[in-house]
Amino acid sequence: MEDFDPDGVGQPVFVTGEGYETLDEPWRAYRRARLIHVQTGVLVVRSETERWVVPSGHAVWLLAGVLHRLAAVAPVRFFSLFADGDAAPLPPQRGAVVPDRLVEALLMAAADLPLDQPFDEPATRLVQVLLDRLPGLPAAPLGLNWPRDPRAQRIADALSANPADSGILDDLAAAAGVTGRTAARLFVKETGQTFGQWRQQLRLLVALEHLGGGASVTQVALDVGYNDVSSFIAVFRDAFGDTPARYFR
Repeated sequence: MEDFDPDGVGQPVFVTGEGYETLDEPWRAYRRARLIHVQTGVLVVRSETERWVVPSGHAVWLLAGVLHRLAAVAPVRFFSLFADGDAAPLPPQRGAVVPDRLVEALLMAAADLPLDQPFDEPATRLVQVLLDRLPGLPAAPLGLNWPRDPRAQRIADALSANPADSGILDDLAAAAGVTGRTAARLFVKETGQTFGQWRQQLRLLVALEHLGGGASVTQVALDVGYNDVSSFIAVFRDAFGDTPARYFR
């Protein structure tokens, strides 16, 4: 699908399916809103201010014109729904969601519709049912706001490269050329979370990505900074409603 341009499709709403062994797309933005539903594997979706780790059975909703990129370190398959803003009442904000089985089935069916001719009446009804269900999809805690201030961003990037780093904020801030107090204030202002909350969410999302790639629970716990595997499992269960071992079953 490297040569496929969604902006060149005439249909106001359509669905595509893609599969990759690994993926590292460049930054892109489209004139339509986009729902990306992961069927198998784990997909990392980044915008300029947010990051999501999207495992199978989940999706992320992006507004029209939002610059984003996709990445996966292991095999992944996903469907993308592209929709004009005036096609139907669409979710007003971007974010991760949990599609139900009907939405999943509708996405699969819609991906088989031809894109080079107008939809017939049954196809139009199928797409309309799909659109009608989008605003009601429940949110999923799979995202993380990324700071834009360069000082906080340096801290965020350093922890993203090494989520197991257990350094206190004062030390991390000093390495980024800012005081700990200023850094703490910046994280709350720019991400909506305290630094501690933000770091824990980062670790959980990195853990999701590694678990989806086949790493063991013990190894993942160590990779994201937990010396006590039981503590990692408890935090993971509180965040995602299940243990790491059961989450991808």
